[in-house]
Amino acid sequence: MSARSIIQQRPSQSGLLIALLSAFVLLSLLSGSALAAASFDEGIEYKRVAEPQRLEPGDDVEVLELFWYGCPHCYQLEPAIERWLENKPDGVSFRRLPAAASSRWIPHAKAYFAAEQLGELEKLHEPLFKALHEQRRRIFTDEQLFAFAAEQGIDEQAFRDAYQSFPVDMKVRQSAELARRYQLSGVPAIVVNGTYITGVTEAGGRDQLFELVDVLVAKEQAPSD
Repeated sequence: MSARSIIQQRPSQSGLLIALLSAFVLLSLLSGSALAAASFDEGIEYKRVAEPQRLEPGDDVEVLELFWYGCPHCYQLEPAIERWLENKPDGVSFRRLPAAASSRWIPHAKAYFAAEQLGELEKLHEPLFKALHEQRRRIFTDEQLFAFAAEQGIDEQAFRDAYQSFPVDMKVRQSAELARRYQLSGVPAIVVNGTYITGVTEAGGRDQLFELVDVLVAKEQAPSD
């Protein structure tokens, strides 16, 4: 007798078999998720920030990327960030912060904040990355950045004024202070809710990085005891 005949003759047993198989698949998926979460260890794939602090206050979970335009690894991470943003967990806000951890990095940080202040960040952010890493252009000084902003259709005088303004200077100081608090050792770095910091190398790769970010987000969203 065929298996099809047995199932037709014993519908109740067939339903039980399907239910058992469904339960097994669900248990396997849950176990896999638990194992994935357990594979990330504090002190190895991520560190707890000694002096926790978010970039901006809020009830959401903040995922913060620290980067430098001159860093090729930061540029290479951009597509992975965009993919993650398409399906990021609910209750999460993603923010970028140009790290002012080095005097060499400060001009790029000021350019980011100036463009942000003018509402022109979309004209600067991706084009500056591409110019540095695809076109191999040297855009590192104040004057080079002013000229580049003008190329992108940003009013040069307005950009100069914003670049040299007190609000931009304060944002650079805040960036430098957060880099110190996070004990930033390199970029790109991801900070979850001002509490945990990790990066591509620590997590074991770009895909693993965002798996880890989701795990850390869940930790922050879990009810406290």
